[in-house]
Amino acid sequence: MQFEQLNESGWAKTYLLADTDTKTAALIDPVFDFMDAYLEMLEQRGLSLGFAIATHTHADHITACYSLRERTGCEYVMWKDTACLGVSRYLDEEEVLMIGSIPLVAHHVPGHTNDHVVLESPAHLFTGDFLFTGEGGAGRDDLPSGRLMAHWESLQKLEPLPGNLLVCTGHEPPGTAFQTLDWNRENNPILSMKSFEEYEAWQQKVTAGLGSVSKIKTALPANLFAEIPDDIPWMN
Repeated sequence: MQFEQLNESGWAKTYLLADTDTKTAALIDPVFDFMDAYLEMLEQRGLSLGFAIATHTHADHITACYSLRERTGCEYVMWKDTACLGVSRYLDEEEVLMIGSIPLVAHHVPGHTNDHVVLESPAHLFTGDFLFTGEGGAGRDDLPSGRLMAHWESLQKLEPLPGNLLVCTGHEPPGTAFQTLDWNRENNPILSMKSFEEYEAWQQKVTAGLGSVSKIKTALPANLFAEIPDDIPWMN
């Protein structure tokens, strides 16, 4: 198995998961800004991109999923009830997506967005913005289709999962070390909370200090309509 976090700059994380024997690869939460680098990496390693997967509808960057589908013919994968256009493969609850011989199990976890999934491999848990590492807690629930109670209830989906899974999140400050799910059960404040009221208070405190999402007016429509805008302000 090949596993790697690919993005060399920014807080958004993109993961490569590839089967060594079949050379079949998946990119999880690829970012449009780095698409050429992904394609170059795949060619250099002799990998065939089978799947470009978005854990949810992103509001803070433009996904590369549909652009990669157009360039490579891979499947663009999201949760079955997503509003995003351009998706070619829809995931159901507990559906197993095979990356060569590597099983990737989908768990629907609405809250940050209504279409959010976490993806479980034999060694990793790709959590998108549903769960962050340690004090990072969880993603904000005050953006389009976000729901506090849904996020709180979705946390129950983590309880039966193996504690040795390495948590691979959608965003972290540069230099943040990977930690296991069991480590997060001990060190992530969200996973030790006993009531929805406690979670709600934490979310309100954290989101009050975050402010608006600077890229949302460009990124969200692009992701919903599967269209790359002519003008991407942060890439000019």
